Amino acid sequence: MVGAGVVGLTSALRLARDGHDVDVVAARTGDDTTSATAAALWYPYRAYPAAEVTRWSASTYTTLRGLAADRRTGVRMRLGRELFRRPAAEPWWRDAVSDLARVAAERLPTGYADGFELTVPVADMAVHLPWLLGEATAAGVTVRAGRYEKLADAFVGVDAVVNCTGLGSRELVGDVHLSPVRGQVVVVAQFGLREWVLDQSDPEQLRYVVPRGDTVLLGGTADDGDEDLTVRADTASGIVDRCAELVPALRDARILGHRVGLRPGRPSVRLEVEVTGRGPVVHCYGHGGAGVTLSYGCAEDVARLVSGLR
Repeated sequence: MVGAGVVGLTSALRLARDGHDVDVVAARTGDDTTSATAAALWYPYRAYPAAEVTRWSASTYTTLRGLAADRRTGVRMRLGRELFRRPAAEPWWRDAVSDLARVAAERLPTGYADGFELTVPVADMAVHLPWLLGEATAAGVTVRAGRYEKLADAFVGVDAVVNCTGLGSRELVGDVHLSPVRGQVVVVAQFGLREWVLDQSDPEQLRYVVPRGDTVLLGGTADDGDEDLTVRADTASGIVDRCAELVPALRDARILGHRVGLRPGRPSVRLEVEVTGRGPVVHCYGHGGAGVTLSYGCAEDVARLVSGLR
């Protein structure tokens, strides 16, 4: 297994529980991964194709809902709303959730014409990633730091390689369809907020507020083709101002930090077997802004594909 973000770790855990010996090699782990920056609000954001993403999302929803019963996982089920400036149709992923309901007109904030309310999993990645790593190692997975210049180098003493390197596959396997989508967020201290809120009416002016345990995450940006990982002060200020329009109490919130990550943008998730001269590779990358949302569902397909190699 190459890659130790949420997609790699969920796949490694599933494979180990199915009886496979799994060795994970990753250039970045834990807090250094893109997964650590994620809002980790269950939401199929910028991930395709629709039918497969809906299926993977529904599976992940079910798994995360079960994990939410255990506080050690860092997962909670949280009610929230997506708001729209204009009347909106139901989301294409409607069948992945059970309780989606339209927000009554009298409950919409000023300036909004429509909205949906639903309860979804939210993962505090500062808790969930270490928990996931612990579960994987307890199941027999080994994790070590390392970097491959080319994927063929991973075929040492293994029967198959699973590639979960996200944007790294641009260089590792030469995937020209991958491109970075820069995301910057602000982390503030929790002030009693329990519900999330999202407004992506203007893709250039995203607004999302996601409570996560002791913190609240504010976003954000989706800058196509931008791979600058430095924090931009003007961007951070704009994020806080936009989010405070949705949740006025944020104007007095204590800022704890800033994070920047690069989503692995791709026209469609790549989840397939490639037969190479060195052996079979199962690719699982290109999840856009929905790595957490698709993770456990994709892990099931990874396990199915690996089992089919026998």
